Amino acid sequence: MNLLIVESPSKAKTIEKYLGAGWRVIASVGHVRDLVPENGSVDTEHDFAMRWQIMPGKEKQIKQIISELKKADAVYLASDPDREGEAIAWHILDILKAKKVLDGKKVYRVAFHEITKKAVTEAIAHPREIDKNLVDAYLVRRALDYLIGFGISPLLWRRNLGRSAGRVQSVAVKLVVDREREIESFKPVEYWSLAADCAKGADTFNAQLSNFDGKKIEKMTIENNAYMQEILEKIGKPVIRAAVKSIDKKKSSRRAAAPFTTSTLQQEAARKLYFSSKRTMATAQKLYEQGLITYMRTDATNLSADAVNEIRAYINKNYGEKFVPKTPNVYVTKSKNAQEAHEAIRPTHFDGDKPKLTGDEAKLYELIWKRTIACQMTNAEFDSVSADIETENKQAVFHAVGTTRTFDGFMRVYIEDKDDSDEANETKLPVLSVGDEIKITELKPEQHFTQPPARYTEASLVKKLEELGIGRPSTYATIMSTIVDRKYVEQDKQRRFHPTAGGWVISAYLSKYFNDLVDVNFTAKTEDTLDDVSNGNRDKLDALRAFWGPTSEMINGARDVKTTEIINAINEIMRPHLFQNSDDKCPKCGGKLGIKLSKYGAFIGCENYPKCNYTQKLSDSSDAPNATDENNTASTDTPKQNSVDLGDGISFRIGRYGPYVTNGEKNVPAKQYTAETITLDVARDLLENGVQKAQPINLGENPVTGKPIFYYPTGRYGAYISSNRVNVSVKEQPSLDTAIDLINNKKPSPKFKRNTNK
Repeated sequence: MNLLIVESPSKAKTIEKYLGAGWRVIASVGHVRDLVPENGSVDTEHDFAMRWQIMPGKEKQIKQIISELKKADAVYLASDPDREGEAIAWHILDILKAKKVLDGKKVYRVAFHEITKKAVTEAIAHPREIDKNLVDAYLVRRALDYLIGFGISPLLWRRNLGRSAGRVQSVAVKLVVDREREIESFKPVEYWSLAADCAKGADTFNAQLSNFDGKKIEKMTIENNAYMQEILEKIGKPVIRAAVKSIDKKKSSRRAAAPFTTSTLQQEAARKLYFSSKRTMATAQKLYEQGLITYMRTDATNLSADAVNEIRAYINKNYGEKFVPKTPNVYVTKSKNAQEAHEAIRPTHFDGDKPKLTGDEAKLYELIWKRTIACQMTNAEFDSVSADIETENKQAVFHAVGTTRTFDGFMRVYIEDKDDSDEANETKLPVLSVGDEIKITELKPEQHFTQPPARYTEASLVKKLEELGIGRPSTYATIMSTIVDRKYVEQDKQRRFHPTAGGWVISAYLSKYFNDLVDVNFTAKTEDTLDDVSNGNRDKLDALRAFWGPTSEMINGARDVKTTEIINAINEIMRPHLFQNSDDKCPKCGGKLGIKLSKYGAFIGCENYPKCNYTQKLSDSSDAPNATDENNTASTDTPKQNSVDLGDGISFRIGRYGPYVTNGEKNVPAKQYTAETITLDVARDLLENGVQKAQPINLGENPVTGKPIFYYPTGRYGAYISSNRVNVSVKEQPSLDTAIDLINNKKPSPKFKRNTNK
């Protein structure tokens, strides 16, 4: 019997059906081993030696693998075909070697990029060794993330500055903060445009002023209303006689967008389906595991020859020869280091009926299907006509443009969306000839103001990170969810990011004391270094030393900085944001207002504390913060909210007997919750089932392990917190920082020893 190990159980079931008798396929369920969550697990003094442990909860998978291995003649490690997948295969092999269960067993590494019978059997027929370079790149990446986590996170916790910092997430937050800073400092500039309603007989069309008094009119040429009135006076009042001065006709074509990479799939799913990156990747994972699409983490835009032939045959059958280009369309991968690239994301089959799917899977599969088919179709073709219309008095020329699609090409199937498109609306022109008489029936002057840059959406932020060379296909979804989950950014109703108060504070701190960490060039170079290691062009230890040298200097330099100095530095950076619409004088005593830090987070306080106890809430919007209480006598910690509207007519309130939730008809105690931890779902559960059945509270993520920490108000021995199978008793609900400290520093219980002194 042969044993094949994949990552997910659903994938295992699919593959076992393909292989049939003589094969056993089981899943590791992702990673099985990680660094011991203790300081010193990456030993920087001894060539970055790493201490590993089997992840809590994964002992069952290891036992199952060993049990099945005893019955097998050979083991095939078939984890995903990327850096993380290679690492999983390496970890499993290392564990099996340590347990000495491989004697007489053959070990093979196989990788396939689509779960089809053909792809799986071909991979098994051509096994290889574990790619040491890919494993080394993973080890460098894991060591860097660990060292940053254990190096910087305690500095943040100690000063109540934030929950964690990371190589890529910190840059993403800084990009959002920098964009907000641009928006706040933006000064709108006035300009005017002049449109004309034109008529040729019964046909009407629109034109824009392009030349006045012999001067070309650009976007910003008409600076104010006075100049516009001068132009209108000289042109005259409608109806104005004019004539076609010149006509320019040309043909143009438009090529289909390339098939999806991980990044472009996330961007387009955000635009068309309103999916978050995390939702897109979770759905794509399900499609991949069912054998419906190729591997969903890739930088590549190329397609296999077999796939191209199938696509072209499908187009010919369903759309006709005119839609099949003479030679296949070829797309060049834009990624500088496509180290995980093999094929673009595409359906695995194009013949027969489409799979019957529902929900997110149906929507995303249809998106991938259409994009893939369109990429091998002929260009869309257009006829473009532009005409210059000159007034009879020769004072002004108006420019009109019309475009007509003459052949659909790929647009018959799919049109790519754009972010923040500012393309002008096109109009269809009547048949025009030079000298034709035109009547200008109405002039439409319009005032405009230049607009600030748009806030990032998930799609545009992923695109920006990709352009900067920051992050890789497997990381974008995690980056997006992490910066939201850790409350460094929020999304508005238009699904655009803006920084929270916590995002502003941590970005200011990191920019001052860890500038390299949030520098896009430094971060991009680190990504390039990982690619160099994975390609075998750089040594693992050399890469680690090159990174750890400057990073350790930053950490050591920041460790001894006094909190007052940190607060002053943050205030200097944030003052333009905090007081853009107001002064920084305390309304109570006239002192200077600025950032203060507490266990509840950052807030605005008076420099004359404790003599003056005036505070303001640090607003998450770009507006100046408002006072948090009428008498301006709040404590030095951020005041607790007395009422929070959760939606659906449900609110969280603090009353005479403590916190409770209400829907206006029913009140239920919610003593284990705060304004920061209550959610609409929890409130609904409390109102429907009572306090006894309320769910445990998710306090947030442990940055050391990446696992959530839950608070349980009742247990066998009272209230406790739990994370990654580590439980700690508590008297009341702790803050996240306290919970992180308790979980990570819990000492193992002493083992029971028999008393031999009888």
